[in-house]
Amino acid sequence: MFAVYAARIDRDQPLSGLELGERPAPEARPGWSTVTVKAASLNHHDLWSLRGVGLPEGRLPMILGCDAAGIDEDGNEVVLHSVIGQTGHGVGPGEPRSILTERYPGTFAEQVAVPTWNVLPKPKELSFEEAACLPTAWLTAYRMLFTNAGVRPGDSVLVQGAGGGVATAAIVLGKAAGLRVFATSRDEAKRKRALELGAVEALEPGARLPQRVDAVIETVGAATWSHSVKSLRPGGTLVISGATSGDRPSHAELTRIFFLELKVVGSTMGSKDELEDLLAFCAAAGVRPVIDEVLPMDRAREGFERMETGGQFGKIVLTGP
Repeated sequence: MFAVYAARIDRDQPLSGLELGERPAPEARPGWSTVTVKAASLNHHDLWSLRGVGLPEGRLPMILGCDAAGIDEDGNEVVLHSVIGQTGHGVGPGEPRSILTERYPGTFAEQVAVPTWNVLPKPKELSFEEAACLPTAWLTAYRMLFTNAGVRPGDSVLVQGAGGGVATAAIVLGKAAGLRVFATSRDEAKRKRALELGAVEALEPGARLPQRVDAVIETVGAATWSHSVKSLRPGGTLVISGATSGDRPSHAELTRIFFLELKVVGSTMGSKDELEDLLAFCAAAGVRPVIDEVLPMDRAREGFERMETGGQFGKIVLTGP
C-alpha cells in the first residue's frame, strides 16, 4: 500500500528522512481493527519523529501520522484515538502508553491498524477532513482548557503562538465555551486570523495584556515562558503541552510563581473519553477545526515543508485514495 514514512533520522534536516512509497499493509490480529484512511492530519509530532524523538532508528522504517478518520471493516465512519497502551485493550496490560508512530505504524497510509477499543464513531456533522484534525492537536487543547486549566465560561485565557494546531484549537474552543480569549503571534496576518476566530485581542509576543488572565495555554516554551507567567492573575494556572522554541527559558520566574501561588501544569494529549466529549461538543455547538490546506497524500512532502516553516494557520490535512 502507499504510505508516507520515516526512512532515516536526521535531527538537523528532518525532511531528508521522509519517504513516500510502498509499505506492507496491516495484518489482521485479534482485538485490532483495520481502518481505510480517508483523511489524516499533520502534527509537529511527525517532524519530531523524523528527528528521532520517541522514534529510535531500530524501529525504522515507520509510517508517520497520528490522526485519521476513515472507514472500518464493517463500513462505519470512524475516528481514531491515537494513544495506545496502559488500558490492556489490544495490547498487553503492562505496555506503556505511546502515540501512533512511536511503536506502531501511523495513519499516513491507505490503511492503519489500531486496537478496536481505539475506534470511535465519527459524528455525521463532521467531514472526514474535519474529524481527522481532532485526535491530537484539538484533543490536546481540549484537555488543556477544560481538564487541566479548569476554566469556566466568563474566565479569561491567554493563548501563546496563534497559528499552530493546538493554539488555534484553543482559541476556537475557548470562544465556543464562553471564555475571554487573548492571543499572541509574531505574524500580523495570524493575529488578524485569531481575531476572526474569536480572540478579543491579538498582540505581539511579550506585549502587556489589558488584564491578567485566569489561565495561559503554552506550547511555545522558552520564547514566551516569562510573558506567560507574568500574564497570570494571582492563583492562575499555566498549562504547558509543548516547547517548540526550546525547553530552557532564560528566566524561570520562580519567585513570581511561588509568591503569587501560580500553578504550572503539564498536559499531554487526552483520554478516549475526552475525545468522545470533544467530538460531541463540535457536533452540537457547530465548532469546526480550522484547516489551512488539504493535500492528496502523494503531496505530503509539501505539507511537511509548510509545517516546518511555520507558514500554516490551522491544520494541514492529507486525503487518502
